[in-house]
Amino acid sequence: MTSFRSRLLFGLVTLIVTVLICLGILLGQLFKDFYVETMNIRMEKEAKAVAILLKNESLDRIRPDLQEMSEALSSRITILDNHEKTLFDTGHVAHISDEDHEQIIRNILRKNQLNQFSVIEKTDDVYYYIVPFTKNGQNAGYVILSSPTNSLKKVTQQIWGILISSLGTALIVIILLGLKIADQYMKPIEAATKVAFELAKGNYKARVPHVKNNETGMLVHSINRLARNLQEISKAREMETDRLHTLIENVGIGLILIDSRGYINLINRAFKESFHIHPVDYLYRPYTEAFVHKEIVQLVNEIFMKETKIRKQLLLTIGIERKHFEVYGAPIIGMNDEWKGIVLVFHDITELKKLEQMRKDFVANVSHELKTPITSIKGFAETLLDGAMKDEQALEYFLSIIWKESERLQMLVQDLLDLSKIEQQGFRLHLETVDLADLLREIAVMFQQKAEEKGIDFYLHAPKSVYMEGDANRIKQIFINLITNALTYTPKGGKVELMIEEKEKEILVHVKDTGIGIDEQEIPRIFERFYRVDKARSRNSGGTGLGLAIVKHLVEAHHGHITVKSTVGKGTTFTVHFPKQMQLD
Repeated sequence: MTSFRSRLLFGLVTLIVTVLICLGILLGQLFKDFYVETMNIRMEKEAKAVAILLKNESLDRIRPDLQEMSEALSSRITILDNHEKTLFDTGHVAHISDEDHEQIIRNILRKNQLNQFSVIEKTDDVYYYIVPFTKNGQNAGYVILSSPTNSLKKVTQQIWGILISSLGTALIVIILLGLKIADQYMKPIEAATKVAFELAKGNYKARVPHVKNNETGMLVHSINRLARNLQEISKAREMETDRLHTLIENVGIGLILIDSRGYINLINRAFKESFHIHPVDYLYRPYTEAFVHKEIVQLVNEIFMKETKIRKQLLLTIGIERKHFEVYGAPIIGMNDEWKGIVLVFHDITELKKLEQMRKDFVANVSHELKTPITSIKGFAETLLDGAMKDEQALEYFLSIIWKESERLQMLVQDLLDLSKIEQQGFRLHLETVDLADLLREIAVMFQQKAEEKGIDFYLHAPKSVYMEGDANRIKQIFINLITNALTYTPKGGKVELMIEEKEKEILVHVKDTGIGIDEQEIPRIFERFYRVDKARSRNSGGTGLGLAIVKHLVEAHHGHITVKSTVGKGTTFTVHFPKQMQLD
């Protein structure tokens, strides 16, 4: 803006100087011409007056008068006869010799044939005024007045001096007024321009200082009002953008936006977490290159071709997991039916599918588990009612079977009640300081006889004492279930070991056996309800299929976790990780 002010002032000064110079030249020339014309008229009249004087008087008589007149006029008076012979000469007043003076006069006379008109010529900075005079009606000669131009130069210098001083003063006054006017009008414009630049950069807090209520004041007021409006619009837009960004990032479903060219423009957090991807692998890339799943590419292609909404359930493999997604895709149509792209919504229904399958499995397993003992009890009861009760040996055998089946049924119901109670939100442990080593020794004594009956070597490796915070009864329930499974699935001649390993922040308890082992693909499912590795053998052993589910929930209730390592045919090791100090909720 400073350059604009400089250009404006430079142009204004240049224009004023040019006008003043032209005006000065014009006035100077006019004044000079006026003075020259006035001088010529005066000298011509004076020359004619001398001619008239010669006409009426003799030369000898007026000779003194002519000399005085020459001195008064500061001019040289020369009189020639009609043969161009010098009759009278007052002497030179300029730096011209008498010979040159005479030669100049003769040249003028030859060039101009005078009759009754006068001639004025300028030669060698001297003005020559030649007028013919007569005597007795005949041409008697010529009167020549020669005057130097010194007086004309002095007058010209005085004229230019006056013009330069007056016009210079006017120039200074005009420049000062121009500067004042420029400052008065340009400063608000400069300030408004700077604010406009700031507004263009996005700084809507910029304002122009208030000025007087004139044209620039109206401009300043308009700029400030524009800035306030832009600031309000910017705040509203930022608020809407933040709300939209918060909604998109925190919504629990995956979201993707694809533009009309097929490039991915937006991915939210839920999609990144569900598919374990980096944004750089997806953003601003064609969807055909970004998506690794052909099912998604086919879905997008179908939306592009049909331009309709599509909803599908897809089973996708992500890493080592298989996840179920309900995908909703829709075209984005703008004003005037303008195609703008596609939005894809990925709703992860894996847990719903698992819960649905678990519900089906639970109903089927509970029905199956209840059906077997109920059928046995009903069948043997009908047999006894049909007359078998009279046979004491058969009666005792049937009643023992009925007792075992009812006991198994009671165990199943009790496990279901325990599992339901553990899974409730109001479930609380009775925490106390527990000597884990002493507790495991008590449990080992309980299983020592059973292990001997099966021909299994049972060992406990534990230090003298290991203390932790926990619920003693629930800890017993954990290891009773684990040891029972180890003894159940270990054949005769095998070995079961119970070991305690103490670390800095946690306590590890290993339950190791040399049993049938678990296939690696089945390990993730062994903690599900009613899931059995060897269904026929576990059912014959009286298991309900709920033991490991109860173990997992109880370990997590103690803020720990359980891990499994197993090899088919070689054995299994369950490791329970207990924290030394529980973080209470």
